[in-house]
Amino acid sequence: MLNRILTILLLFFSINTYSQHKLPELRVSKNHRYLQTKDGEPFFWLGDTGWLLFTKLNNEQTDLYFSDRQQKGFNVIQVMILPSLAATNAHGDSALINKNVAHPKLSGYWDHVDSVIDKAAAKGLYMALVPIWGNNVKDGLVSISEARTFSTFLAKRYADKPNIIWLNGGDTKGNDSTNTWNVIGNTLREQDPHHLITFHPRGRQQSSEWFHNESWLDFNMFQSGHQSYSQDTTGKAYGEDNWKYVTADYQRTPAKPVIDGEPSYEAMPHGLHDPRTTRWTADDVRRYAYWAVFAGAFGHTYGHNAVMQFHRPQDGGAYGVKEYWTDAINATGAVQMGYLKKLMLSHAYFDRVPDQSIIAGETGDKYQRLIATRGKDYAFIYTYNGRNISVNMGHTKGKNVRASWYSPKDGSTKEIGIYPNRGVMVFDPPGDIQEGNDWVLIIDKI
Repeated sequence: MLNRILTILLLFFSINTYSQHKLPELRVSKNHRYLQTKDGEPFFWLGDTGWLLFTKLNNEQTDLYFSDRQQKGFNVIQVMILPSLAATNAHGDSALINKNVAHPKLSGYWDHVDSVIDKAAAKGLYMALVPIWGNNVKDGLVSISEARTFSTFLAKRYADKPNIIWLNGGDTKGNDSTNTWNVIGNTLREQDPHHLITFHPRGRQQSSEWFHNESWLDFNMFQSGHQSYSQDTTGKAYGEDNWKYVTADYQRTPAKPVIDGEPSYEAMPHGLHDPRTTRWTADDVRRYAYWAVFAGAFGHTYGHNAVMQFHRPQDGGAYGVKEYWTDAINATGAVQMGYLKKLMLSHAYFDRVPDQSIIAGETGDKYQRLIATRGKDYAFIYTYNGRNISVNMGHTKGKNVRASWYSPKDGSTKEIGIYPNRGVMVFDPPGDIQEGNDWVLIIDKI
């Protein structure tokens, strides 16, 4: 009898573990604006930049990191497979033979990568993988034929893993080594047709500038960080207005989903390189997130200075990092990102569109910006500083509507009242007008 019970328990454990690993494959939604599972369920991308995960963390530390991110609601981890051609992991295993991407060292490093990917799947996390960080290609260290061989190796090795997303590029411009990036993208698509692919560009650049019409590119990604308004004075000069990148890509044809894959990171100095400058706060990362998503992005990626590089006591550290990653995983902004995901999944998902016509009067510039999005039965309007919101009623269904305040800081909802769904209504958010007093006005059909 005891043996029978143990057998049943073992079978139950095995089935449960297997089901955890069998995450649904991701697809582009039918309207080409969002992501969904293959079963048609909404997938709101809440990403974290764990760029150096494969090279810095051992198994125990990886478990700690994944458990924390799962608990906070993250579902995508963005990681470099090869930060450099000399990459080694925390156990000292080299990824390549003689620093040649065409010759992966088929033990140690790759066994660890396999294990980490499986650990992520068990926690409900998708791995957004950059095959080769961009500077290695830009510096001429990878030929086109080597890139093709390496991409084939990756695609075949991970084609059956359910939780893979490919991030071609890696902080680089697509007009540098364009042929190589297209070879990587096309090879991944040919050898691994079931996983989504995008391109992670350099700061204040968009994948759509070079690859929007490429068949291998499933969705667009841009990098809005890390400069302030005063620092970003060349090119597009969008400054902190990351919603402008979303708006530009939203208007392109054919329609493709878009996301900010690298906004300004919490605790990072403005402009990255001078640790004496002001640092981005939780207020800033919330603003970036709500601006992008309400402008039409299908999700958002968060980052923290210490976590993205997994800063440890034995490390020198970069970008003026002050904290260790084990403390920084509990940063205020990381906790608050989950409230955005909670809000977006609380209402009808696929009929949502950006719609500034809901706002009566001036939408405002910079931190005064009001930004609106709506579905058929609801509308959300975000204010970063708590200024009054004038609303053109009637954009949602119903004779009357219910208005509420949603707090991006703690995820709480407070009903304001019932209002006729016509004319112009003015709503005054709680608190004084000041940066970081951010609120979402929710208008729901009754």
